[in-house]
Amino acid sequence: MLIIPFSQFFKPTKYPVSHFITKRFYKLTPSAIKNASSPQIALELYSQMHRNSTPVDSFSILYTLKSCARLKNLTLIRHLHSHIIKLGFHTNVYVATSLLHSYVLASLSDACNLFDEMPERNTVTWNTMISGYSRSGNVDKACACFEEMPLKDVGSWSAMITAYINHGFWDKGLLLFREMMAKSEVKPDQVTAGTVLSGCTLMGFHGLLVGKSVHGFIVKNGWELNAEIGTVLVDMYAKCGYLKNAVQVFDLMKERNVMTWTAVICGAAQHGFSQEALTLFKMMEETKVRPNELTFTGILNACAHSGLVEEGRVYFRLIKEYGLEHRVQHYGCLVDLFGKAGLLDEAYEVIKTMKCETNVVIWGSFLSACKEHKRFDMAERVIEQVLTVTKPDNDGGIYTLICDLYTSNERWDDAEKVRKLMLNQHVRKARGSSFI
Repeated sequence: MLIIPFSQFFKPTKYPVSHFITKRFYKLTPSAIKNASSPQIALELYSQMHRNSTPVDSFSILYTLKSCARLKNLTLIRHLHSHIIKLGFHTNVYVATSLLHSYVLASLSDACNLFDEMPERNTVTWNTMISGYSRSGNVDKACACFEEMPLKDVGSWSAMITAYINHGFWDKGLLLFREMMAKSEVKPDQVTAGTVLSGCTLMGFHGLLVGKSVHGFIVKNGWELNAEIGTVLVDMYAKCGYLKNAVQVFDLMKERNVMTWTAVICGAAQHGFSQEALTLFKMMEETKVRPNELTFTGILNACAHSGLVEEGRVYFRLIKEYGLEHRVQHYGCLVDLFGKAGLLDEAYEVIKTMKCETNVVIWGSFLSACKEHKRFDMAERVIEQVLTVTKPDNDGGIYTLICDLYTSNERWDDAEKVRKLMLNQHVRKARGSSFI
C-alpha cells in the first residue's frame, strides 16, 4: 500500500508532529483523528494507521478529510483522493461528498470532475456544488445545479438564495425566497432568514418591507431571538433608517455578542446619536463584551459626526489598549474628525504617520476640510500626491474637488489644467443613484 509522505504538509515546528503524538499517547482510532487539535496531527494519525496496518474505515477518512479541508492544499487532497480510491471508499456517497467539499475549497475544476464521476449523489452533494459555484462567482451554474437537483432541502434553498444575494442579485434572491415560502414544502430556517435579512440591508425601502415580513415570520414561528438572528435584524433596521425598531429588537435580545453591540452602536452613530453611541459603548464594556475593530470604527464615526475631538483621541488610543490594530477606517475617521474641527495640521500628521496605505476617501476628507476652512496652503502640499492615487473611472469627485480648491484660491490656470486633465483621462464623476 502506498504511504504518502505527509510530512511535506506539516508546518515547521520545534519538534516533529510524531513527537507530540508519542508524548500525548494518541490511540490510532477514528475518534483520535476527529479530536486532533490540528490538521497536521490528524494527517499524522491517519498516516500512522497505514504504517501500522491499522484497519481504516469510512469514519477515519471522513474525519481526516474534514480536518484537512481547512488547509485548502490541492496536492494533499489529491493524495487523499488516491488513498480513497485504493481503499475502495470512492463509491461511499458520504466519503465522496466530503472529498467534494475539500475540492470545492481548493479547486473548483477538480470538484466538477469528481462530481461528474460520482455514481451516487445525495442532497448534500448538490448543495456543495451550489456553494462552490457561488463562491467562484458563477451564479448561473449554481442556478443550473439548483434546478437540476432531484430533491431540495432547506440547505439547497438557502445556498441558492445566498448565491443570489452575495453577488448583488437581490431581486432574484427575494423572488426565490417568496417561491420557497409559497410553493415549497420546505420552510425557511434561521440561516435562510438571516441571509435574506442581510440582503435587505442593502436594498433601501424595498428591503425594509421584505425585512419586516421576515421579522413577522420569525415572530409567528416563535423563534428565539438569539444573537445571530437578532443581530441581523438590528443591523437591517438601523441601515434602513429605522433606528427605533433596531433598539427595540436589541432590548428584547437576551443574548448579545460583539456584533450585536457593534450593529446598534454603528446604527446610532449613523443617525447622528453620537452621545448615545458612546453610552452604548460604555454599557458594552460593563457587560464584559470585548469590542473589535468595527466597533471602534462606529465609535470614531460618532465622534467625527459630533466634533468630539478629545473623545476621539481617547478612543483611538484605546484601540491599542485592547490589543487591536489601527485600520485604515480608524485613521479615516480621525482625519475626518480633525478636519471638521479645523485641526488641519493634526489631520495631516495622522496621514503622514499612518501604518497602512492612504486611500482616496481619506485624501478626499482632508481636501474637503482644507476647502471648508480655506487652508489652501495645506491642500497644495498634497494635491500632486493625491493625483497619483486617484483612478479616473472611480474618483472623478476628487478631481472636481481639486479644481474647486484652485478656483476658490483664484488659481485659474491650475484649475484649467485639472479640467484638461479630466478631459484627457476621460474622468467620470459617479452619479447619484437610488433604489427608489
